[in-house]
Formats: sequence, structure tokens, C-alpha cells
Amino acid sequence: MSDSLMPTYGRLPVTFEKGQGAWLWDTNGKRYLDALSGIGVCGLGHAHSAVAVTLSQQGSTLIHTSNLYHIPQQQQLADELIRLSGMEQAFFTNSGAESCEAAIKIARLYGHKKGIASPAIVVAEGSFHGRTLATLSAATGNRKIQAGFEPLVQGFIRAKFDDLDELREIAKNSSDAVAILIEPIQGEGGINVPDDNYLSAVRELCDEHGWLMMLDEVQTGICRTGKWFAWQHSNIKPDVVALAKGLGNGFPVGACLAQGPAANVFQPGNHGSTFGGNPLACSVALTVLKTIEDEQLMARTEQLGKRIRENLKQAFADEAAVIDIRGKGLMIGVELDRPCGILLKDALEAGLLISVQADKTIRLLPPFILSDEEADELVTRLTSVITTFLATEQTS
Repeated sequence: MSDSLMPTYGRLPVTFEKGQGAWLWDTNGKRYLDALSGIGVCGLGHAHSAVAVTLSQQGSTLIHTSNLYHIPQQQQLADELIRLSGMEQAFFTNSGAESCEAAIKIARLYGHKKGIASPAIVVAEGSFHGRTLATLSAATGNRKIQAGFEPLVQGFIRAKFDDLDELREIAKNSSDAVAILIEPIQGEGGINVPDDNYLSAVRELCDEHGWLMMLDEVQTGICRTGKWFAWQHSNIKPDVVALAKGLGNGFPVGACLAQGPAANVFQPGNHGSTFGGNPLACSVALTVLKTIEDEQLMARTEQLGKRIRENLKQAFADEAAVIDIRGKGLMIGVELDRPCGILLKDALEAGLLISVQADKTIRLLPPFILSDEEADELVTRLTSVITTFLATEQTS
């Protein structure tokens, strides 16, 4: 393999050359069921016809002009996201990390406007918000992403995820705190699902103390959990939301949404992006949102997620090594009682794409367009991979 690429990834020994729906084919013609969707990106699956048409039509018309000028597609996408979310404003980015970075900047500017010299943001243990210096400083789920990049960005207060008592203590003792940034469900941290009342209680705490409630919905947003946004399971509304991944079905596009006290914090000159919100990116995102609505994939995602989780629970009902099967919609975690990173290669050999998070949790993020038969095939292949792994472990 050429060394012209920086060695930033420990890649698996496979190269894909085409995809269709929930399937990928490698350069040897072997077919794989994609239960990862490009890490929660391709909710509509691979080579979706509507996305392909939009890429071709808009790409042959106008790709980029810059944010020095009005962009009709950007306004249309903002209007759609506001309609679906109930938020008030949108800023467009190219990635989830940039969306979270925008949220962090909103919180700091909000704090300074309140007269706080060193505004701080509460973040959760086990979190992941990106790899820019600010977002990796905010993240606490993986020490490896921070190692070697010190000094880290200051201004973050760490708390346990799904621990309201600790949040209340921070609110009582920290006069510099101005916001909280959390994932509604922690993805990289191991598909950690909080108690049903957690987000509602966080909303109340933010209202009581004048904090911005900021949600990183990069992985959970755009119907991944069976709602347009994961917070909609809780009947609350945050002040700031970071989006990306599923918004473009593989084309780089993200957004930072704001409402209430976070609206109009940014003014001309406070923030910007050369590529963010260009005509091509926004046209693709509009197509993704329209397709999800037209094909009623939000309800389908919830149905598929329930089917997969229930079938996995039935398959491992008598297996003590499988500690938990959890998630919402098509964001599913299977936690084992032992490290299972080797399952990445085992699953690959079985023609299945998965990931392993927090050392012991298998993460499934399949596309929304799975058929029932494909969902059952996913369960069958994964069950075989896990069962073989556990049997091998017991005899070794």
C-alpha cells in the first residue's frame, strides 16, 4: 500500500467499488450487508436514485458561489429544517465537528454577552463531538483522540452522563457555566441511552439557571432514532442543535440550528464558512429530507429498529455473555461482557459491516431502507458471528 496517505486510520482489509441499497460489493465481487451506513450517514442506502439525480442536475448547473451572495437552496433547506424541528435559525457547515464547533462558539459568545469573562460549557463523560481542538477537548469518550494534542481548549466542565444530581451540583457551584452540550444518545461512547426523563430534566435545569441546552444530534438526528430529532422523543426543545451525517446521505453537509436565547447570537463577522451551505450540498440535503417524508421512512425506522432489537434479544435470551441490547430506532448497541474488537474482522468475513464502540459494544446503524428480509438477515449474520466468537473464547 502506498505511503502517500497519512496513516490516520487502521483500515480493514477491504476495498469497496459499488453499492446499492443496503449492500456493498468489494473489488473481488463479494457482497456485504451494510449495518453501519458509512457510520450513520447513508440512511437512504447506497446509490439512491433521487440523490444521484440531484447530484447530476445541480452539479451540472451550479456547485458553488460562496456565502458572499444569496443562495436560494440554502434558504430552502433552512426553512425545511426549521419546519421539521421548530427551531428558528440555521447555519450550514460541512461536517458534524464544524456544527459542534459552531455550537461551542455560540455558547461562548452568549456567555460573554452576559458579562461572564470565562464562560464554561458542561459536557458528559463518554461523549464524542469531533476532532477539531475544541470538539476533541469537549469529548471525553476516547482519551486517544486527545493524546498528543495538549494543551487542550479550556472552558469545559465534565459530568457523568445521565446523572442529574451531578448536573445540579455543577449548577449550584459554578457561576461560569453558560451551557450544556450532550448527545441525546451517546454513539461513540457505546450506544448509551439515558433515562426517559433525562432530557426533560436537563431542559428544566437550563431554564432555571439561564444555560443554553445544546444537543449534538450529529449521529441521532435525521430520523436515526425513529423521530426527525432524538429530542422529540422527550417533548422538549433545545436551544442549539448540531447536525450532519444523515443530512446528506454521504455528501458532506451539516447544520447548527438555534432558537430562543441562542437565536441572533451570531452577527455578521462572528462566524462563517467558505463551502458551508453551497447549492450542491443544500440541494442534496433537500432531496434527502423529501425522500424520507415521501417514503415514510421515519415510521419505518422505528419499526425496523424494534424488529432487530427484539429478534436479537430472542436469539441471545439464554446467553449470559450478552449483557444488554439497547437503542432507539436504527441506532442499536449489543453489549458483551468482554472486549470484542476482533468482531470487526469476523463480521467482515461473514459479509457484514459493523463497528465496536467502548471496547465491548457492537454498534449497528443500518440504513432506513432495509426490507424485513434484510433486517432478519442482519440478525442472522450477527448472531452467527457473536455465537462463534463466544464459543471460541470459551475453548481458548
